[in-house]
Amino acid sequence: MSKSSGQIALALLLVLCSLVVVGCKGSQTTPTVAVQNTTALRTPKPTFTPQPGEPATPADAGTPTDEGVSAAEATLAPTMTVAAAGPASPDEPTAVPATATPSPVKSLRMDSPEYGMQIFPWWRPEVGSRDFQVVAEAGFSWAKVNFGWREIEGAGKGVFDWSRTDEIVRMAAENDIDLVIRVDHQPAWAGGGFPVNGPPDDYAGYYAFLEELLTRYEGKVQAIEVWNEQNLDREWQTGSGLVPAQYVEFLSGAYETIKAHNSDIIVISGALSPTGVHDGITVYDDFLYMDGLLEAGLLDYTDCVGAHHNGYNIGPDVAFDQTGSAPDAATASFRGPFDNPHHSWSFKTTLDTYAEKVRAIDPEMKLCITEFGWASSEGYDAPPEGFGFAADNTLEEQATYIVDAYQQMRESGYVWLTFLFNFDYGNKSGGPSNDNVPYSIIDVNGVPRPAYGAISAMEKTP
Repeated sequence: MSKSSGQIALALLLVLCSLVVVGCKGSQTTPTVAVQNTTALRTPKPTFTPQPGEPATPADAGTPTDEGVSAAEATLAPTMTVAAAGPASPDEPTAVPATATPSPVKSLRMDSPEYGMQIFPWWRPEVGSRDFQVVAEAGFSWAKVNFGWREIEGAGKGVFDWSRTDEIVRMAAENDIDLVIRVDHQPAWAGGGFPVNGPPDDYAGYYAFLEELLTRYEGKVQAIEVWNEQNLDREWQTGSGLVPAQYVEFLSGAYETIKAHNSDIIVISGALSPTGVHDGITVYDDFLYMDGLLEAGLLDYTDCVGAHHNGYNIGPDVAFDQTGSAPDAATASFRGPFDNPHHSWSFKTTLDTYAEKVRAIDPEMKLCITEFGWASSEGYDAPPEGFGFAADNTLEEQATYIVDAYQQMRESGYVWLTFLFNFDYGNKSGGPSNDNVPYSIIDVNGVPRPAYGAISAMEKTP
């Protein structure tokens, strides 16, 4: 998640000194939430123990893994009844046509945003086609899927396993869903601090992988998000700190590679994580990092500026300095946004500030919100540890906040693409203790939560 601005008052820093807001799933995104222990960010799936009033961060959901589901599934849509299914298992590589009819050219300056959802077909490909179909039946034309570089080219340089991605691309095409592919997570042979995420030792390896991916899926990938939350050292580990200009250098080569292959493919810059502190080494305030990106020439190498944010237990229209007047200010059990106001908590403040910074340089540039959402633990025994704000949000509030956020982004004039985090993590995770599950609009049994019906019914055109 993100936002601008500078120095946090000393008193606030004392409260937030070990706090950071992270997008879920960065490695998958979650949405963005704050983390307490910055040293824990060095591990792929940290466990956070926020103090009362501090935000928490969902574990990274980016790297594809096989995780089972113990609950039976239910009907997701009138036309689809889902049978129970076990954990996904690796498949033998399968072939897809190397070439295909290119998708229609998309305007790089759309007047109104297009809506999408993030889904996780990699983890349970046996129900992936259903998931794409249900997303399409809800009236959405885009899906975001993470392609872990190390999962595809992990066996060695030039050795590829496209078995899962072939299926994902096929299923998206069959359901007329456009794809945003997030590409990050370097393999061991590429260095870069593996297994911690971080830029490869030689950027050329990443660019070569992009070329292989786009060649294989010619005309079937509409957008690429280049890396993820690079203002956190758990996502961008260099050993020498977090330097915005370094990411812009990395992005420039990716942009040139993608555009040389097909100039119609949309390039989205890696979305930042909204943070509660800044030390420049383990975490970089996203507002300050954005300033550095823009100064280094970010807008020369992207068609859309990526952004993340989760709403915690305040609505999408509440600015960080107006939380005291929010309806639940007096009764909320999670006190972070109310007792420690900071831009990291606010969806509205974060996106408005990003847009202000970006459009001061290029008035036509738009944001692509590649992760946003609200968590609700209603129906589960308790929210995951550190995610107490999920207990303050009822299922109806989750639905209302999500719909309001979609409409708010549509009316903003500065959003191009926007992706809910998340559609289906609930029944692909192994249970409600996973911190990404409360954000899912499908529960652990595969049953749609109220948010699914609400976003299916909402208006999606100007």
